Amino acid sequence: MILFKYGGHTISENVKIEPAIEFLAKMIKSGEKIVIVHGGGPQINRELEAHGISSEMVGGLRKTTPEVFEVVQRTLSGEVLRNLTNQLIGQGVNAVGISSGDGKLIRAVLGNSDLGLVGEIASVDPAIIESFLERGMTPIVSPIGVTKEGVGLNLNADLVAGAIGGALGADLVMFSTDVEGIYRNWPDAESLIGTIGVTELIDIAKDFQGGMIPKAKAAISAIQSGAKSVRVFDGRTISNLSDAFAGKTGTLVVA
Repeated sequence: MILFKYGGHTISENVKIEPAIEFLAKMIKSGEKIVIVHGGGPQINRELEAHGISSEMVGGLRKTTPEVFEVVQRTLSGEVLRNLTNQLIGQGVNAVGISSGDGKLIRAVLGNSDLGLVGEIASVDPAIIESFLERGMTPIVSPIGVTKEGVGLNLNADLVAGAIGGALGADLVMFSTDVEGIYRNWPDAESLIGTIGVTELIDIAKDFQGGMIPKAKAAISAIQSGAKSVRVFDGRTISNLSDAFAGKTGTLVVA
């Protein structure tokens, strides 16, 4: 089973069918079990700008005021989730779209108060995902979380993907992003790592910055919580996506 993190930077704009969705649909229809967790940073930025709402990133996480959260929730669990789910259905896949708080999948707690309505993952129960897979359905998950009191929170999609992938014991967690992989000397692209053990990744991740911080944290979390391997790769072209599934590109993280 593969957990596929569909990064917001790899989602095309103004296309009827995402090329990546066509590829994933073929893989699913050939018998591959795939669970999709999506992001949507660029889409959120577009909506915030359209509404004249300012937003700030801190350590790769979005500072989320109640006003920002309203846009984040509407964009991720509305526009992005529905578009990807609808496209998969159109490709003949029995897809179902949910948010990470649905069916007890993830329960979150309020994190750093300086970040506003940004949550941390408190618990993961993959039963709802397992039931979908057993029934031949493909789950697509948006990273909108909820506390046990019913308060909606913005969760980092990479961390959601890592947590679910680990809980499911995924054979592979794939992070489709806008960089080639993990760089030993971030952000030096010449220092791209082919394969790295999780212990070494923990060590070098101390020097990471920006969006690579949650990606490294998610990869580490996925391995430590049960996933067999993680691959971080540039998913902006179909050739890269195909190569990633064939194990030919990006960075492979192993136990």
